[in-house]
Amino acid sequence: MARHRSETGLRPVEPADVADVREFLQRVDLTLAGLDAPAVRLWAERDDRNEIVGSTGFELSADGEHALIRSVAVAPGRRAVGAGTRLAQLALDEARAAGVRRAWLFSRRSGPFWQKLGFTSADRDELAAALPDAHQVVLFRQTGQLEREVAWSRAL
Repeated sequence: MARHRSETGLRPVEPADVADVREFLQRVDLTLAGLDAPAVRLWAERDDRNEIVGSTGFELSADGEHALIRSVAVAPGRRAVGAGTRLAQLALDEARAAGVRRAWLFSRRSGPFWQKLGFTSADRDELAAALPDAHQVVLFRQTGQLEREVAWSRAL
């Protein structure tokens, strides 16, 4: 059953949405680990055909002072019009509202985008120490990918 037009737009991801978000993130080549975990907060944007066209979110550290920004993605046909900035800013604003003091992320491809939002290059081991239980950190350690990742950070 299709959703009504009033259900389009950016909304928090509910358990029934996780499969759609997983499919979207897989298409845009982002990490899928832990999407339904309690510490992960996600939002997805749907168009008038009920297709996900954007997502954003973060994962909280155990102490609530750090957040790993993740799952910020825009469908290819909607890029370069500010959608990514709007989605990333939502995650940062929501993390700040949750009491987070520092935001972190991994990105090998989008450094200039994140720099425009105030992020600077960070030590990946420092990120992993601040967020040792984050799903991406755990996965990247298990697979050896952590050593190839590029970390970014900024105060909130």
